[in-house]
Amino acid sequence: MKNRFPLFLIGFAALSLALLTHCNSDKGSMAKKNEYAPVEIPANELCITQPSWFPHSQTPAPAEGPGSPFDTSSTSNQIFHQWSWNKFLWLTKPDKGNNPLFLNTDLIKQVTPHMELIQVPQGTTVVLQEINQAGTNNPILKTNPNYNSGTSETVYYSIHMNNLMYKSGLSFAAMIANKQVPASNDSTFPVGSFELKAAWVPVSAIPTGKQSDYYITTASLSSDAGKTFSNVSVALIGMHVVGVVQNHPEFIWATFEHDDLAPNYDWSANSASSTADKMLFAAGNVTGIDGIRYDSATKLGITPYRVFDLFQYGVPRDSTGGFMTTSQEEPVNFNNVQGINECVKGQLTDVWQHYFYNGSIWLNMDGKTPLQQAQLITSLGYSIANVTTGSSARGSMNCANVTMESFMQTFESNIQSIKAGNLANCFSCHTGVSFSGTNTSPLYLSHSFQGFMLRQQGKSSTQVESLKTQDEKRTRLRMSK
Repeated sequence: MKNRFPLFLIGFAALSLALLTHCNSDKGSMAKKNEYAPVEIPANELCITQPSWFPHSQTPAPAEGPGSPFDTSSTSNQIFHQWSWNKFLWLTKPDKGNNPLFLNTDLIKQVTPHMELIQVPQGTTVVLQEINQAGTNNPILKTNPNYNSGTSETVYYSIHMNNLMYKSGLSFAAMIANKQVPASNDSTFPVGSFELKAAWVPVSAIPTGKQSDYYITTASLSSDAGKTFSNVSVALIGMHVVGVVQNHPEFIWATFEHDDLAPNYDWSANSASSTADKMLFAAGNVTGIDGIRYDSATKLGITPYRVFDLFQYGVPRDSTGGFMTTSQEEPVNFNNVQGINECVKGQLTDVWQHYFYNGSIWLNMDGKTPLQQAQLITSLGYSIANVTTGSSARGSMNCANVTMESFMQTFESNIQSIKAGNLANCFSCHTGVSFSGTNTSPLYLSHSFQGFMLRQQGKSSTQVESLKTQDEKRTRLRMSK
């Protein structure tokens, strides 16, 4: 029998008491079911909050706990997009050392894919050696050589976790290992927990005249799987921002990309095209999805250097260019994403004006108590990613990042087979089911946490990645049926 372990208990008594008190006081008000309310907001109002987000150097952290816009039984679409941009702006504002806040290791730790701490050498801000994306055959991403005079570079990845989530993960892992909590449980990461994944490329991939449009820093980079490291200037090209807010233990899964990476697929024209070379897309035209299907022999797309965003803002279209019918009402959601991008980018004056929000995904938790929220995650199991009418998913139904899920934006082999019933998104792989497929918990949404648990059980890094790959293969089979 699944243990109804007290939600948000992380081994810190004072914090647990505060969280549990709030949860209990909300049970009455959260009991009434209210329908999800999509509301389209004028573009110039989407990013104006109190206190103001601008100037960027003073962006406040978003409200996400008690008293925040999420502390209600009836949410609206725009608050999730506002949280996403606000969180990204807060994470990228300069700290006292003039580095983005997300690279401040006193507040936010860099970790391995298995939640083990990484020590960042002095004189650098990030350690880079991970190159494999999600998916079978260990896909990697290389930049379009035509973007900078024949130079093609490999894209690298880093994972970052705030202290709250990291310490909570340690505590949960210890309690599960000591059998204080069963492997199947309803525990959730506390409000305020967040995890980031960033995509980087050596600046040698970027023309000199365009480098000022990218955030550039010094990395301790290894191109030989960690045997040797050297200091290399790298540019940020993409970021996932994944965080827990009040009443949403499933996390909000938001993603950001640089402006000059790739075009969007034009569903009405049945092609992706660009008149100029972009970092991931060679100038010209491509029809079908071979540009985002991986060739394990060449380590490129089946059609090389033609990686593109399958859907703008992760919002699915059909062959006519119209919006697919899903559990998310359109065009309200699409227009809110587009509007907030216009609003924010129009007020930025620093390098971050060259990045955009490509959407986010979450679940409809309206009217549910904290326990019911956790139970929804575990009861959905692998179907948490479903986006057909009546499903719980909200936001960008095919949420993905062109730098991180380049070859996992769809599980289909041709463009004509893509439909609402087989759309891929963050929840396709990040479920409440463990890699083994035998245990369930909202905690397992974090692959880093799962990796840490398995490492503590004696599994090697290679074994952990093998289990993860097997789980991804099962996902591909389920989605392709």
